[in-house]
Amino acid sequence: MDAQGRAIADDIVADGAVAGHGTQPLVRLVDISKAFGSVQVLRHIHFSIYPGEVHVLAGENGAGKSTLVKILAGVYSDYAGAMEIGGKPVRLKSPVAAVSRGISVIHQELSLVPSMTVADNIFLGRFDHRGGFVRDQIQRRQTAELLARLGVQAKPQDLVGELPIATRHLIEIVKAMSRNSRVIVMDEPTSALNRPEAQKLFSLIRYLKARGCGIVYISHKMDEIEQLADRITVLRDGEFIGSVTAAELPIPKLIQWMVGRPVEQQFPRHAQKVGDERLRLDGFTVADPRGGGHKPLVDHIDMSVRQGEILGLAGLEGSGNSHLLLGLFGACGKRATGRVSIDGRSVIIQRPRQAIGHGLALLTNDRKATGLIPSLSIIANITLAHLKEFSTAGWRRPARERKAAADSAQALHLRAASLSMDVGKLSGGNQQKVVMAKWMHTHPRVLLLDEPTRGVDIGAKREIYDLMNRWTAAGISIILITSEMPELLAMSDRILVMHRGRITGEFARGNATPEAILQAAMGRTSKQETTP
Repeated sequence: MDAQGRAIADDIVADGAVAGHGTQPLVRLVDISKAFGSVQVLRHIHFSIYPGEVHVLAGENGAGKSTLVKILAGVYSDYAGAMEIGGKPVRLKSPVAAVSRGISVIHQELSLVPSMTVADNIFLGRFDHRGGFVRDQIQRRQTAELLARLGVQAKPQDLVGELPIATRHLIEIVKAMSRNSRVIVMDEPTSALNRPEAQKLFSLIRYLKARGCGIVYISHKMDEIEQLADRITVLRDGEFIGSVTAAELPIPKLIQWMVGRPVEQQFPRHAQKVGDERLRLDGFTVADPRGGGHKPLVDHIDMSVRQGEILGLAGLEGSGNSHLLLGLFGACGKRATGRVSIDGRSVIIQRPRQAIGHGLALLTNDRKATGLIPSLSIIANITLAHLKEFSTAGWRRPARERKAAADSAQALHLRAASLSMDVGKLSGGNQQKVVMAKWMHTHPRVLLLDEPTRGVDIGAKREIYDLMNRWTAAGISIILITSEMPELLAMSDRILVMHRGRITGEFARGNATPEAILQAAMGRTSKQETTP
């Protein structure tokens, strides 16, 4: 490790400075504007980061947050305005230049290389070598010291691709600290974390604050902003709305700044009259793919959901709730066993095509990996799951596809410059709407929604909640997994809690509390009456 890296442990800020407007900002952006061709994406933005603070950068998708972060990270250098680091004007020409000046960015899509070890990822691009040979033992020892200091449960020789996603996020922070970063940007760092994992990350953020780092934090989760923010800057449609202390911007006012209007009710669940039983599982089990006597991922589940009902499915990572949906959708093949009944009729589902044929649709928790094909157009993604509807005698009908995509875009308020554009270029909220439009064209009777609002801004979340209300009003049943407790409590008509593949809690709407759900998620059986 170089001299800069060796200094990280206790000397990130020698004087232990803390945030305050009497200190000099670590970084200051002044009157920043940025355009792509004729499209102006940032207009006269002011932003500063002080030692020892968490500065939340808030705004809906498309507000300009990503562009501002890329300027801060050296990705864009062709902008109007000025940047200062330590009070001195700079113009960062590349991400390498930003890192050398103490600025690291932890993106929502992590930059780690899964096939490499933890130590090799930490030192990637700056290996400790002598005579042309990498000094592996020294790198592993120094990595072990960093991991131990920050309480990260991993070994230097572990392959990153075999580690839990939460641990990978922490390794990104270790990587930033090994570079002696003074400013660390975290973009939706808890999007794939459960509650205990997120709390561990928050503890690490507080440690970084105490050492004098400035944290730029981007999140659509209001409870995280309340818990972490020292200051908040809000952007809307590329405009600078304001920058104030967190105490001056309570959540209702923050939402109004972000969307430009008051949001009276964040979770608009409309009570529906539930109908007959739509789906029933009896003894449903999903075997561990490793076999060899390993405990099933889903272990003899008995449950049901009725027409027009939203059934919340809670649980910590490893609880089996996502595997239950995957098994039900046929993604686990013959490893999924037990009886599945739809509208009172027993069905066999061992492939996704069979699930679609029986009226099931699955929105997975990783839209980019398993929900969309980013390089294909919006039209192609929307029609992908039900091409038969848009074909005649085996020939696709592009005009029919375009009309269906246009109708869906209008119904779901999809915002896109063109339906022919690659879906990967859309904001997170609009990508999620494309996935939903795709599944609605299969005419589902049961929607399996795994983290439907992950990485989605507050305005798009409200639109997704409204869609869920419309679908249940039409008699569609929904099974909902969400790591956001307020969303789970407000949108679910009934909640089942899973722990290690089994149901340990059942709660009626209005009877569930965060404490009771967490206890059940940790394995303490709790069952309440679920009928009025």
